Amino acid sequence: MSALPKPHIKQDGFVKVGNGDAVTWCIGHILEQAEPDAYDPAFKKWQLEHLPISPNQWKLIPKHKTKKQFNVVKKLIKQAKAIVHCGDPDREGQLLVDEVINHVGVSSSVKTNLQRCLISDLNHAAVAKSLSNLQPNSHFAALSISALARSRADWLYGINMTRAYTVQGRKVGYEGVVSIGRVQTPLLGLVVKRDLEVEDFKPTTYFEVLAHIQHEPHPPFTAKWQPSEACLPYCDSEGRVINRALAENVIGRIFNQQAVVKNVERKPKKQAPPLPYNLSSLQIDASKRYGLNAKVVLDTCQALYENHKLITYPRSDNRYLPEAHFHQASDIIQAIKATSQLKGECEGADSGIRSKAWSDDKVGAHHAIIPTAAKNRAMLSSVESQVYELIARQYLMQFYPRWEYVDGKIELDIAGGVFVTKARHTTAIGWKQLLPSSGSKNEDNLPDVKKGQLLFCERGEVLDKQTKPPAAFTDATLLAAMTGISRFVSNPEVKKILKDTDGLGTEATRANIIELLFKRHFIERKGKHIHATPIGRGLITSLPEAMTLPDMTAQWESMLNKISLKEQNYTDFMSPLDKSLLDLLDYARCNLPIGLKGLKQKKSAKFIKRRKNSKNVSARSH
Repeated sequence: MSALPKPHIKQDGFVKVGNGDAVTWCIGHILEQAEPDAYDPAFKKWQLEHLPISPNQWKLIPKHKTKKQFNVVKKLIKQAKAIVHCGDPDREGQLLVDEVINHVGVSSSVKTNLQRCLISDLNHAAVAKSLSNLQPNSHFAALSISALARSRADWLYGINMTRAYTVQGRKVGYEGVVSIGRVQTPLLGLVVKRDLEVEDFKPTTYFEVLAHIQHEPHPPFTAKWQPSEACLPYCDSEGRVINRALAENVIGRIFNQQAVVKNVERKPKKQAPPLPYNLSSLQIDASKRYGLNAKVVLDTCQALYENHKLITYPRSDNRYLPEAHFHQASDIIQAIKATSQLKGECEGADSGIRSKAWSDDKVGAHHAIIPTAAKNRAMLSSVESQVYELIARQYLMQFYPRWEYVDGKIELDIAGGVFVTKARHTTAIGWKQLLPSSGSKNEDNLPDVKKGQLLFCERGEVLDKQTKPPAAFTDATLLAAMTGISRFVSNPEVKKILKDTDGLGTEATRANIIELLFKRHFIERKGKHIHATPIGRGLITSLPEAMTLPDMTAQWESMLNKISLKEQNYTDFMSPLDKSLLDLLDYARCNLPIGLKGLKQKKSAKFIKRRKNSKNVSARSH
């Protein structure tokens, strides 16, 4: 707002600026897809014969929670002689403003002259530059169409499949809503698959051989045997020895033998600080450090942003900062010092150090989440302080030197076998001193030996070890799985697409998707771990595999990206979807979800209380 003419006069839902223009805003999508019964009252009842429900003329309605703001925007649009679209410079930002303008309706002259202002940096100079470089909004129509296609496709898939499996679920005695979604169902599939992997896991024993090396007058050290190719028949797929006789044979051969130093490596390395947070990386760290779930972190960030003005926009998927922000570093560091317990860390920061975080080329619709220059001494809750200090600490790291260390490796020849010892030694702690655990881990120096030196192997030792099952998901690892979903895909083409996209869900939706699975009683917490409930498992085992994998998301993203680049059109995307929807509905009609048989949906405490307080309450599925 500071880049617009003054004075600024705040009104109800908009701001009047000095030249007479009005600035108003959408609170996310203030319109939403209408429910099926808006198209036909018969659709109020969930029946298989109604499916597929596929509107010919799509309807949008104002969201109940933001209807007041919609009416403000609508009134201003109707009064406007010219409109400038200032939504976020991504496909959702393009659509959520376009859809309001189209829904309200404007004259042909206003629509023809509609302009677009692209702002990805809220720095005063950057905003002023964007305002002086307006473009025709029509140039971004393909971006809007891409987002529209995604929105309608999600509606078609979610509405039709949820209704189909809810109706079929009732036939096997399950009375709850069987919620199906393009993102939530593959996410549930991921949890179910991990649970089954853990349950079906059968540990196997493998063996490691250590050589105990004398190094007088220095302390002794150990080196681990590296099996040769000739030993591979006695190893598993990971190269681990699974034959004890082989391991015993090795220790017999190396007893009281010379150890010749074949090679010594000492590689000095430097590591830059981790980038400032986006929402997912913040949620992951907050879960690891404080056990906070994704929804709590998101809600806390919103409070820090909206109520306290202490951090920048929190629903960001970007970890870089505009270069123009660099000169604000001193002010932000002083604000952190005044607002948090990180006073010593602030004093050690050098605002002249410029990390790789500042890069205009890598800033997207939003930039990384960082503290603002506001010095808000208001009392923060315990959780607000924790989240603020995580964000602040990550920002301060950008003003510390690199972490410097040496990776060392010694290779020994003992009786013809190769043995290796490794060590890492920090030479300059740099930004790592800001990590709470930076001083707690002891490091070993590499033994001081030279190539060709003769040492002595006193004895060998066999270590019996067992393979471990994959760990059950936690809040942190489930979020990490969503952002790095390509790791769980075997198809190379699908893997590549998912690597190039945001993964499963978006920064703004991931927390709510996880919460929805809890709300539907598809997943549950046991301590810090997340597991599928019998209902969640029953659902996944009842669905065709294609619905439980993230492949569809990859295929959609590939086509949606082509629409935004004008390489495909809306029909190219929607027509195959209509066909696949018919096939999936046919499968649902012919295959009852027997995995849900005999299961009952739990009633929440809130629902039970409402039932007790009402003499005439009827239950209805949605």
